[in-house]
Amino acid sequence: MTERDMKTIVVTGAAGFIGSHVSEALIARGDRVIGLDNFDPYYDPAIKRRNITDLQASDRFRLIERDIRDAEAVEEAFAGAGPIDGVIHLAARAGVRPSIEQPIEYATTNVEGTVVMLEAARRHEVGRFVFGSSSSVYGAANTVPFSEDQRIDRPISPYAATKVAGEALCYTWHHLYDLPVVALRFFTVIGPRQRPDLAINKFVRLLEDGEPIPQFGDGSSSRDYTFVADIARGILAALDSDYGYEVINLGGSSPIRLDEMIAAVGEAVGVEPRVIILDDQPGDVPRTSADVSRAKRLLDWEPQWTLAEGLREFVAWYRRTQE
Repeated sequence: MTERDMKTIVVTGAAGFIGSHVSEALIARGDRVIGLDNFDPYYDPAIKRRNITDLQASDRFRLIERDIRDAEAVEEAFAGAGPIDGVIHLAARAGVRPSIEQPIEYATTNVEGTVVMLEAARRHEVGRFVFGSSSSVYGAANTVPFSEDQRIDRPISPYAATKVAGEALCYTWHHLYDLPVVALRFFTVIGPRQRPDLAINKFVRLLEDGEPIPQFGDGSSSRDYTFVADIARGILAALDSDYGYEVINLGGSSPIRLDEMIAAVGEAVGVEPRVIILDDQPGDVPRTSADVSRAKRLLDWEPQWTLAEGLREFVAWYRRTQE
């Protein structure tokens, strides 16, 4: 790839789980990445720094340790980078349950931070804005599988509400300023570097330590698990698209019950799980299931990894990190 062909992409949350994989994919295809990350202590920042070890060896990756809510810092990052071809906005306060305890922090980071990024994209005439949304926007009342045309005005957690707001803001900037936007609704992403607070990471850690697994509810709740490499591929496809404004699901499209997932984790680890049954958690939706027909039609995208394959990959990565 020549210097003229190289694109410059801003990735927010670049040191996070999904962001680090996306940044690596961009670098691998020859692009330049400006990574924004404030290394928030929601979980150990040292984990995020390990995520970008390989990225920092590339002269096409530049890390800026600033908060997306800091409009002046974001402006400096954009102004010093030359023409920006795209923004992939993944930085956010994540997690349904913690958002119930810290709603103000979630609102300022996820809503105010998104406005700051949209404004920077507008001022610098960015070619495309990709927004990382969530399946949580569908709430508990929608029929499955979830399709992009269903109503999303009844979120059941502050986190979900901030993602609904983020999508609305993205549409507003598209409507007012013709900013090209693709909002991608991610369905439970798994794989190497998954955040330590997420279920599969927790379950593997507990099984490796000989501890029982907490199961919230009777095990009948279900999730549509999506491998991180599939998500990264979908994000790049959205970045390369030429749509004015679209909302697209990226999901595994094969929902798995919680009790079945626990059994699958046990098989990947090679341990028979001991399970402790606990009450349902507030804010959790009972099921997620992605209709990915729009992703197939607009992005030529469909999931390639199965849950079992993703779990084996995660366990292998987890054991390497412990060594």
